[in-house]
Amino acid sequence: MKRVDLILSERELDPVLQAIDQAGCSGYTVMRHVTGRGPRGAVSDNMEFSGLGANAHVIVFCAPELLEPLRSSLRPLLSYYGGVGFVSDAEPL
Repeated sequence: MKRVDLILSERELDPVLQAIDQAGCSGYTVMRHVTGRGPRGAVSDNMEFSGLGANAHVIVFCAPELLEPLRSSLRPLLSYYGGVGFVSDAEPL
């Protein structure tokens, strides 16, 4: 099983969730108002009020054979809108 972690602007959440569905993944988890710091600086809760928007963390678990269709769907969106994605192996407890 693969785990895909995405960090992106909440404003771009709808097209990303549609891409996950179109890739054939059966589900995902969304955590809104994610804060932190990365190469482009800090993101805080205050950014939502400034008009810049807060971030969301999306977690997807999928079968290995769905990873390439998922990547193909997500890469153009992350490239256009911004955001990052990481893939790791996962196994049930």
